[in-house]
Amino acid sequence: MTPLRLTSTVRRRSLALVAGILLFAPNPAVADAAVADAASVTVVTALTIPSRATRQPKRLTPKKKTPAKRSSRSSRSGRTRAPIVPVLRHTTPRGEGALTSDLTALLGSRTKNGEWGAMVISITRGDTLFAHGADSKMVPASTMKLFTSAIAFERLGPEHTFSTDVLRDGPLEANGVVRGNLVLRGDGDPSLSPRFVRGGPDASMTMLARFVAGAGIKRVTGDVVADASALEMRGIPEGWLTRYAGAGYAAPFSALTLNENIVIVGVTAGGVGGAGTVFLEPATRGLTITNTVRTVAGSSTRIRAHRVGNDRVVVSGTIGARAGTVRYQLVVGDPATFTGGAFRAALEKQGITVDGVLRVGRTPDNATLVTSLPSPPLARLVSTMNRESINIFAELLFRGAARGVDKQTLGSAENASATLHEFMVRQVGAAPDAVRVTDGSGLSVLDRVTPRSLVQLLAHAHRAPWGSAFHASLPVAGESELLRNRMRATPAQGNLHAKTGTTNEVIGLSGYVTAENGEILAFAFLYNGRDRWHARETIDAMGPTMAAFSRE
Repeated sequence: MTPLRLTSTVRRRSLALVAGILLFAPNPAVADAAVADAASVTVVTALTIPSRATRQPKRLTPKKKTPAKRSSRSSRSGRTRAPIVPVLRHTTPRGEGALTSDLTALLGSRTKNGEWGAMVISITRGDTLFAHGADSKMVPASTMKLFTSAIAFERLGPEHTFSTDVLRDGPLEANGVVRGNLVLRGDGDPSLSPRFVRGGPDASMTMLARFVAGAGIKRVTGDVVADASALEMRGIPEGWLTRYAGAGYAAPFSALTLNENIVIVGVTAGGVGGAGTVFLEPATRGLTITNTVRTVAGSSTRIRAHRVGNDRVVVSGTIGARAGTVRYQLVVGDPATFTGGAFRAALEKQGITVDGVLRVGRTPDNATLVTSLPSPPLARLVSTMNRESINIFAELLFRGAARGVDKQTLGSAENASATLHEFMVRQVGAAPDAVRVTDGSGLSVLDRVTPRSLVQLLAHAHRAPWGSAFHASLPVAGESELLRNRMRATPAQGNLHAKTGTTNEVIGLSGYVTAENGEILAFAFLYNGRDRWHARETIDAMGPTMAAFSRE
């Protein structure tokens, strides 16, 4: 809470007037890659100015002055000033006992409620340096992405690429006519977006359509079929709260995912009194537009864009004639149809005629491959996922790991969870009940992991053939992505590599740090509770404390 600020205005022979302004900000709702800060509310106290008739008359008899007792700002306001709490500082422990003592003290110094789970081991020496609630089953938030990264690397390898394919189920005649359907088959590739394909929201499907045209296809007598059967059809994982619906960080996933399943609604002004123009980016035949926007004078804009069902976007309101073009983002309801529709629109732009309709279906066994669009290597996808904590990437990679290289297994949360469980128990050495999850991103409130299992995973990953890619995917304290503004000007800056985890009731950090004496430490800090700002402060003191540690 911002301290009470006092101002005074002194008028000639009048009483001092004091105005108090109280600023306060409610706790924001946070979902790791999407932070929504509530607006501050300002309350101004009412002032009463005394009239001349009520003022005290001037004294005619001098009165002996007595020393005035010095009053503090808090006494003038009638409030007791809260004690100043010093910033939590890291320590420089010497020896294992000192590290244990310092981390224990830090862990209990700030948070007023909730539960802590923490563990620190030395990968270099193989011993445990600190443990507190190490076997507690806790909600991991986005530190869950460490497990997803590991099984994706283990099952697929850092160089693995996903492939979005175009196939035909009929012959291609010499005149460029396909006597049959054209199939767009998804592989769960998260990279079909401007993050990886330059040229804007339409670029991925435009590129595929150009490849199709380059293969000599000019007309399709059948349908455009969107095949998303590689992954389960349920696009929202079990355990995601209903309040996440419509949020960009919780968009539904699909084997056919385009632009992270976000569509941009653009509105351009027309003439005053006329209709505004509404368009979609990417252009797609999978959504229809209902437009009631009117153009008004000036530059102010009042637009409402929302989705009705899975196939219609309704845009209403007014746009100023001088407002230019404004854009809004909407989460897609049916990713497969959205992506297939964008592919069809791109085909039409390339001059390829489709006689049939757009529909969702499966690729026939006798279909012939026309062209493909590969993804960047898995190592790059995992790095983007971890550094920016992108939930839809995690859901796709989690299920992609379950499919494996042979792609014979359905990419479902159930199969991915079973794959992770086997990996953790048989290869990492975790307890059978240490990791129980229903998604790959950590957004599910049903996920439970132990700090010990996180540290065991980190130790295994450090020695795995894919360990360098795993290390490189993590944000760096004080320097990059979600840790850019944390632990700056401390021994952790440029040293500590870790994955964050943040929701309304979770603060987590898990990764690696090199101690002052050169030892590589793996750590996991998880807090479940409502005092998350103090929990984060605590973690940001424990990180540099580990970095400053050395043996006696």
